[in-house]
Amino acid sequence: MFIQTEQTPNPASLKFLPGCEVMVAGTAEFTEAEKAAAASPLAARLFKIDGVAGVFLGTDFVTITKTDAASWAQLKPLLLGVIMEHFTTGQPVMNDEHLHHADHAAHSTAHEDDDDVVRQIKELLDTRIRPAVAADGGDIVFSSFEDGVVYLQMRGACAGCPSSTATLKTGIENLLRHFIPEVTEVRPIN
Repeated sequence: MFIQTEQTPNPASLKFLPGCEVMVAGTAEFTEAEKAAAASPLAARLFKIDGVAGVFLGTDFVTITKTDAASWAQLKPLLLGVIMEHFTTGQPVMNDEHLHHADHAAHSTAHEDDDDVVRQIKELLDTRIRPAVAADGGDIVFSSFEDGVVYLQMRGACAGCPSSTATLKTGIENLLRHFIPEVTEVRPIN
């Protein structure tokens, strides 16, 4: 098994591509070892490595965020070993009883009961923005639309990324404002 790695705009996060499906549907993010241990055998094993601060599981990638004190030179070989062993032994990524905890982007997917503006926002997020953000090892989730302001949550490599504010303001906000005149601003939520 050959696992590729890619840099992300966030220097504290590295994207690992195992060359196979990671999540059947949706994504999962873990920022605490205890929650990872309960839900994901892969994330639990990764958190056992000193210096891991977060694990984000995408469709075909795993993004790992390190602590400030850790170095990629020391972490990367250890992480590659754990990921390779996990996938070659055929272990599940998520425990069956916790599959429902995976974020299936249900809140970000347009629903019939959404008003027209929210439906348009979610459609642009799904078709134009989320694929680009996933390419950088993260995800973006719609939270709400109130008084012209779109509230979004950045996840994975995008959470805590130094360039995430610029991405939200110059990229996402401009795109949404261009196509949807009712949008006046985009703000992140934590």
